[in-house]
Amino acid sequence: MYRSGIATFTLDYGKCPPWLFERMVKLGREMTRVLIEEYGPDEFIKRIADPVWFQSLGTVLAFDWNASGLTTILTAALKEAIRGQEKDLGVFIAGGKGKTSRRTPDEIINWGEKLNLPAPKTQSLVYGSKMAAKVDSALIQDGFQIYHHSFFFSRGGAWTVVQQGMNPPHKIYVGGEYRMTEGTARRYHWHSENIKDFVCEPHSGIASQTKVKSPLNLTAEKSEKTREVSTELVKAGYHSLMKDIEILRKHSSELHKTLALKISSPAGDENLVKLLKLENIEFQHHPVEAEDFSKSRYLEKILWQVCDQQPENYEKLLAIKGVGPKTMRALALTAEVIYGARPSYEDPARYSFAHGGKDAT
Repeated sequence: MYRSGIATFTLDYGKCPPWLFERMVKLGREMTRVLIEEYGPDEFIKRIADPVWFQSLGTVLAFDWNASGLTTILTAALKEAIRGQEKDLGVFIAGGKGKTSRRTPDEIINWGEKLNLPAPKTQSLVYGSKMAAKVDSALIQDGFQIYHHSFFFSRGGAWTVVQQGMNPPHKIYVGGEYRMTEGTARRYHWHSENIKDFVCEPHSGIASQTKVKSPLNLTAEKSEKTREVSTELVKAGYHSLMKDIEILRKHSSELHKTLALKISSPAGDENLVKLLKLENIEFQHHPVEAEDFSKSRYLEKILWQVCDQQPENYEKLLAIKGVGPKTMRALALTAEVIYGARPSYEDPARYSFAHGGKDAT
């Protein structure tokens, strides 16, 4: 059965030894050639989108099976392995780790020019790359910061995204004391064939044993109402949206957040209801409520631009330049607290490769 989705594993540091990388490149070149000759470029790209197959390939090429570095090293090795043979193989790889990931659109455009691809097809590939990166950073807010993005594609337009985020070790308050968490990495897989909607369940499922507690998942089907209300808030205009946000600002402080609402009963009586959120010391709260709604000129500027452009749907809202996690959290919180459109706080991860370090701990 074909699978794609999200994988979570331990975060490792250090560099791949040059001798190992060279061997991975040589073996990867031959395996890629054989696979493409046997099954074709589109099938190779499809298999890269399978987290299990991808992890297995990295292991076969002799990299540590449970290291976060497998993602970055394997994609780099494959990119180097087919260098100069891309046209013959029919597979092209753009992007990589860190600064290289930000050059992905330019690399796709360069290949489009070399291959004489129609401009709409090239732009479609660029759009797929950008939206995959935006969705996994702005709509799936699970604590992992994207730092690696690789884009595999064929002449026919099939594509796969393999990107990875890290959640470094940090302090958490548990049972009356602070503890350091173990650093983890999470890999996100996309395949063009499976995407019916960029902002609703773009990853298909694989079971996961590693879960993030209460992440904000705006891609879930359960978040459909949040997406609808967020779009409506923007369509209502900047001044209307800011009135709602001012309500949240007015009743919030660093120590607590309250929201007072007057609710009328069928009999005509008015009742004052106060919603209270305390600091995350002894009480649980949803992560979206952690948004700081103090005066933010940048947030107001982005909201002005978004309202001015009047996006017709949630996907086009997300695609606007400058829109990121903070903007989507602000809209999600407004939609939930004021309009009752509760988003999903369930972890979308479906698969975990390993627990502990490479020493089997």
